[in-house]
Formats: sequence, C-alpha cells, structure tokens
Amino acid sequence: MNLKEIKDLIKVFNNSNLSKLKVENGDFGLTLEKGAAPASAAIQQSAAPAAAAPAPAPAAPAAAKEEKSLPENAVYITSPMVGTFYRSPSPDSPPFVKVGDTVKKGQTLCILEAMKIMNEIEAEFDCKILDILVEDGQPVEYDMPLFLVEKL
Repeated sequence: MNLKEIKDLIKVFNNSNLSKLKVENGDFGLTLEKGAAPASAAIQQSAAPAAAAPAPAPAAPAAAKEEKSLPENAVYITSPMVGTFYRSPSPDSPPFVKVGDTVKKGQTLCILEAMKIMNEIEAEFDCKILDILVEDGQPVEYDMPLFLVEKL
C-alpha cells in the first residue's frame, strides 16, 4: 500500500462505525483501532526498513483536520454492491465526475462492474463532489464509501 491509500483508509475508518480494522497484504500489515482515545494506527512491514513504518503516523491528525473543515451537509455515497469501480465509460473517455463538480440528481457518477455487468451509479440528490475515495479499476465492497459529497 502506498501512503495515499493508507491515508484514505484511515479517513474512511475514522468516519465508519467500525471499532477495529486489520488489513494484511503480503508482508505489509495495518491495524486500526478506535477506543477512548482517537484512532491509533499500528503498522508493521517485515520486508521494509524499520524507518519506513513511522511515516504514516501523521496521517491520523491530518485526517482529523480534514474532517473538521467539512461542511455540515457532507455525506458519503457508498457502493450498493461488490464490484470494480470505474470513473469513466471507457479507458480513453473522460471521467463522469471530478472533484469540485456539481452533480444533478440522476447524473451518472461512476460504473460498478459486477459479474461482467456494467452498473451505472447515479446521484440520488443534487451535490458537489468533495473527494473521490477510490481509484479507477479498484475492487470495492458493499457499503464502501466511494465519494464524499456536499448535499445541495
């Protein structure tokens, strides 16, 4: 995992109802826990030098600062299914939406591919895209946050 993916994961975790999350990917392991104190991150990577592990630690305060600056009407648009996330209808087409775009109810936000079927995900309300939380071509789970938006 790269630093951006770790920061995004911490942001999603902090905004979720989960109390503990453990991710393992080869030699890389990440455990996030919520308790009486703010979320803490314990990162282990056996194949990398020890100096590489502390770098993601400042991500939690950065995520906390971002949360404080969010508008009151900021909400997440989550995945209605398990599938693969695509930002555009084809690799050479422009994305359906970008950060900062204003979206109307019914406008296509992305495509989720599930079992070789392309499902267009549409906005259920007028909104402004504040953040796109997943990468193009990334697998997503049911109820996983895809977009952070401001309801209009």
